[in-house]
Amino acid sequence: MRPTLSFLATALVLACASLNGFAQTTDPLVATPSSTYPSYTADLKDFEYPYPVQTFLFGSQGQNVTMAYMHLQARLGKPTITLLHGKNFNGAYWKKTADFLHAQGYGVFIPDQIGFGKSSKPRNYQYSFAEMATNTNTLLNSLGIRNTIVVGHSMGGMLGVRYALLFPRETSKLILVNPIGLENYLLYQSYPNIDVTYATEQAQTPQSVIDYQKKHYYNGQWKPAYQDLAAPLIGWVNGPDWQELAYISALTTNMILTQPVVDELGYLSVPTSLIIGTRDRTAPGKANQRVMNYELGRYDRLGATTKARSRNIQVTSLKGLGHLPQVEDFALFSKSLENALKF
Repeated sequence: MRPTLSFLATALVLACASLNGFAQTTDPLVATPSSTYPSYTADLKDFEYPYPVQTFLFGSQGQNVTMAYMHLQARLGKPTITLLHGKNFNGAYWKKTADFLHAQGYGVFIPDQIGFGKSSKPRNYQYSFAEMATNTNTLLNSLGIRNTIVVGHSMGGMLGVRYALLFPRETSKLILVNPIGLENYLLYQSYPNIDVTYATEQAQTPQSVIDYQKKHYYNGQWKPAYQDLAAPLIGWVNGPDWQELAYISALTTNMILTQPVVDELGYLSVPTSLIIGTRDRTAPGKANQRVMNYELGRYDRLGATTKARSRNIQVTSLKGLGHLPQVEDFALFSKSLENALKF
């Protein structure tokens, strides 16, 4: 059953600024008619992906679910690279990276995780990185792909770490692009339970999505390309299914906060590269911080602390870039990606 919130709890939540890193910003919202924004259903039926979308039906946690994915076949004897999306995105935003890799002959596999994009979004589901990694591995095996290079961005970085830990023999390299989870967030924050996070997600608007990404991803800049990448999330918030999707978002936010991988980085046995835009300050739940002598989300420092955890990790710092270096400066990012593929 859908959680119920008292009027007082809801009012308190809506009065809080930026309850978590994926919620509203403290910037004042601009009143813009909702008709000027796209509107999408939960399955993103009317949102076109850059390549043909295929689906994989399988049983998981006592129910049938479907994972949507895109797959560009490998050529020239090259391996397949798996691209894992972040929380506020789906597989479609990897287009430029996928084009770049496929032009070099690499196979490219781009799944939408359960709960995201065009994949199933069950309410009664244990959202976990281990489950997502296993689902992804099952789908790869169904395609005959027994070994892959894993590239994960943001939340996809946390998933990529879990994948490499669970399936080291099937992971030839791990490349993390501004991953979240390089810190154990709840060591420094109070815990927002799912009901509280759900209420905050419900209060999102298309403009709050733009304000958050403009401030936290793009250093106050906003371009048509950025709006295009944000369109699926904007369309969901503006669409008919947002109340249900907001609850799924609360569940996956809880997953991020309560399933840290940072303390397991030292157990990685595969060559691991970290590509970091050092301007990034992303930290889910930062507004709930209670330990004030530590600054969360300092990616200009997290590279060094991460490398110290394992000799298998190399770090490339991209100065002046933020949470999406592959979007802000693809030329610079692609050189770093090429180097990571050689590591």
